[in-house]
Amino acid sequence: MKVEKLVLGELYTNCYIVINDQECLIIDPADEFNIINNYIIENNLKVIGILITHYHFDHIKALEKCVEVFKCPVIDYKNKQIMSNFNYEIIDTKGHHYTGITYYFKNIEAMFVGDFIFRGSIGRIDLEGADASEMKKSINKIIKYNDNIKIYPGHGPETTLGIEKRTNPYLIVENNL
Repeated sequence: MKVEKLVLGELYTNCYIVINDQECLIIDPADEFNIINNYIIENNLKVIGILITHYHFDHIKALEKCVEVFKCPVIDYKNKQIMSNFNYEIIDTKGHHYTGITYYFKNIEAMFVGDFIFRGSIGRIDLEGADASEMKKSINKIIKYNDNIKIYPGHGPETTLGIEKRTNPYLIVENNL
């Protein structure tokens, strides 16, 4: 399994493509459908699903076009389907937004967290649809996972859960919100 990152749109949102053989999942089709589509075509991939970490505009601007062109299901907080050929766990991680979902691919030790966790921080909890108490519950779920897991956020660089547990003030248990 392979992970590719496309940084898209005016907010530099990370869109990920998880590839297994020639099938793939698109995680957060942020914007610039043409870039996503070109990547799919150039790599001769078949999109079998679109995973949404949360429903903020900068993570879903190309969603409608992707569904129209790729004719595949959308996996989100309402439809928690597991796509064949991909083994992942769906974890409710509300807080930044009430639609927040984390996708954990155990076999590659990768979590796609949207705007739930960033390197050194967490997603804003002062926006509409956010909830500080839900964020705390979500953090308490995630910190129980293995330190080696790579975190793929909705913006910015990747990190690991271990690094965040040691350095992110919101994930250090004593300081947890």
